[in-house]
Amino acid sequence: MDALRFDEGREPSVKVRGVSHAFGAGESRKEVLHAVDLDLLPGEVVIMTGPSGSGKTTLLTLVGALRSVQEGELTTLGRPLHGLHGAELVAVRRDIGFIFQGHNLFESLTARENVNLALELTCDDRAERDRRSAAILTRLGLGERLEHKPHALSGGQKQRVAVARALVNRPRLVLADEPTAALDQESGRLVVDLLKSLAHDVGATILIVTHDARILDVADRIVNMVDGSVASDAAVQETVVLCEDLLRCPLFSAHSASTLAEFVKRMKRHWYQPGEVLIRQGDVGDRFYLIGRGTVSVRVEEGGESRERAVLGPGDYFGEAALLTGQPRNATVVAVEPVEVFSLDKDDFQKALGMAQTLDQQLRSALYQKG
Repeated sequence: MDALRFDEGREPSVKVRGVSHAFGAGESRKEVLHAVDLDLLPGEVVIMTGPSGSGKTTLLTLVGALRSVQEGELTTLGRPLHGLHGAELVAVRRDIGFIFQGHNLFESLTARENVNLALELTCDDRAERDRRSAAILTRLGLGERLEHKPHALSGGQKQRVAVARALVNRPRLVLADEPTAALDQESGRLVVDLLKSLAHDVGATILIVTHDARILDVADRIVNMVDGSVASDAAVQETVVLCEDLLRCPLFSAHSASTLAEFVKRMKRHWYQPGEVLIRQGDVGDRFYLIGRGTVSVRVEEGGESRERAVLGPGDYFGEAALLTGQPRNATVVAVEPVEVFSLDKDDFQKALGMAQTLDQQLRSALYQKG
C-alpha cells in the first residue's frame, strides 16, 4: 500500500523514481535495486529495514550522492542526481549529514576538534565552533571527553563523536546506516532523540537503515526492503489511526494489532471531490471503505426519491453490507466535501472475516472446555 500520509502538501526532500542499480558486468552482473519508487518528506524520520542484501545501503548511498545513478531518476534536496558525476556529486554531499558504522575519526585530533572540522565549512569563528561542538558532544553524553583523542575513547564513544560531527551543522538531510549498532540502550536513545529533535526543530529529513528494534518508536514511517524492492511503506501514526478505526468495526474487533496492520497495508487510498459518487445503490459490492478525512452522505433511492439516511465522517466505515450478504449495494454514498477514504477489496475483506470467525470459534471452544 502507498504510505498513508494525510499531508500531501510538502515537497519531498528526496524523490526516487524507477531507480535500479547493479554491480558487476556480464555474467557476474547482479542487480541489487529494481525500479524503486520512494519519497522522503521534510520533518520525517524514516526507518528502513529488511534482510541483508535487500538493497538498503545501496539505496542510501545513491540518495546521498555517494554513487552515480545508473537507471531511473533521483532528486535530493531539489537537485536531480541522475547524470551527475565527480565534483557535482561532492557538491550535493555538503548539505547532507552522514552517519556510518565506521567512525572515520582523525586519530590525532580530540573529540571536539573532530567535530570542529565539520563546522569549518559553515563557521569562521573559532570560539563559536568550540561552543557548538562542545554543546552537541555534551548532549550526547561526552561532556567530559571533549579533549580525549579517539584512542582514549570506547567504540560507542567514538560512534557518538561521529554522530556529533554529522549533525553539528544541522543538515537538511541525514542518512544513517546502523547508527546505534555499537551503542548501549542509553547512548542509542541519546542519538535517536537528537535525530528526532533535528527533524522537529529544523524540518530535517532523517533516513535510518537499521535492524535495531529498540529505536522503532522514533519512526514516522517504516520502509521494508526485500530483494531490491520496496515491499511495504507505512506511515506509523496514520497506520495507528486506521487500526484504531478498524477496531471499532465489529468485523475487525477480534484481530490482533499485527493482523490489523497487515490489512492496513493492503488498503488503497482514494480521493473524491464534493458531489462525486463513491458507491451507487444497486451496484455489486466489491470493496469495504473507511473514511480518513471529510464527510459523505448516505442516500437511499425509494419511490423515485432520494432520502438521506446518514452523514458519515472520519473513522466511520461503509460498504460492508453488500460484501456480507452478496446482495447489491443498498445505498448511494456521495462526497459532501473533499473526502479521503481507504478501501479493502472483497478478497481481503473475506479473508479478514474468515479469520474473525476462526478466532470466534476458537474462543467458544476454549470457554466450553473451561466450563
